[in-house]
Amino acid sequence: MENKIIKKSFGTHDGSFHADEVCACAMLLLYELIDRDKIHRSRDHTTLEQCEYVCDVGGIYSPKHKRFDHHQKDYNGELASAGMVLLYLKNQGLMDQKLFDSLNHSLIKNVDAHDIGKTEGKGYSFSQIIANFIPIDYNASSKERLAAFLKAVDFTYSHLKRMQDRFFYAQKCSSKVKKVMDVQKKYLLFEDSIPWMDAFFELGGESHRALFVVMPTQGHWKLRGIPPDSNSRMKIRLPLPFEWAGLHNNDLKKVSKIPGAIFCHKGRFISIWETKEDALKALKYVLNKAGVDYGNDL
Repeated sequence: MENKIIKKSFGTHDGSFHADEVCACAMLLLYELIDRDKIHRSRDHTTLEQCEYVCDVGGIYSPKHKRFDHHQKDYNGELASAGMVLLYLKNQGLMDQKLFDSLNHSLIKNVDAHDIGKTEGKGYSFSQIIANFIPIDYNASSKERLAAFLKAVDFTYSHLKRMQDRFFYAQKCSSKVKKVMDVQKKYLLFEDSIPWMDAFFELGGESHRALFVVMPTQGHWKLRGIPPDSNSRMKIRLPLPFEWAGLHNNDLKKVSKIPGAIFCHKGRFISIWETKEDALKALKYVLNKAGVDYGNDL
């Protein structure tokens, strides 16, 4: 059997397709373990036997043999082929635990849950987006279905690559977040616009004293409230003043008495100011109004 296997080839079932094998295929492409021109969609045993990787078909789950199916009776886990391949990539040392957790939490576990019927089906999920690539005509040819599958794979590949690139960028910025956190002020002041929230909570942000973030944003500066913990990201520790809610430009300038006022969201979690000095003035106003003792922080 070994001498029949075509290196860097991928096999999955033909007919309709689902997000789990599409994601599995895209991840293997992303890590250059398979070639795009060696993707086969078939249930023919001989064809699948020649593929180096086989996903969502074949009745075998054996990472050692690069077989990732979950439909057989003797498999009682909750992974579909996407989760199986993601776990394989981690166990092969191709990604660390942090990247695994990030991709799994944000996408893959939901794809698997949808495939095995563990979700409630509310809203429009990634799995449903992938399903929309399936040809509308039920009588579409095998060639048309393969072309549709490859379009879905290309879309998913790009999506996963951007997710991975964002993760790497956020990890790269983690040291900057730690440096600002170590100052231990009532606010986090960043001189660059960076992703900060994930790193903040990973570094113990839940017990940090900071209430706000001050950061540049597209030529202006923002004053943004910090959530109480990583699971309550739609909440904030201290809201901006009620009288600022939903105001723009002159209206906000008049109420705040800060010349550089631009906008305050009606949800009172973020406001935009012309300069860093304006944002810090706004912060001082908010803390004073709330009776927060900030000592020499400002």
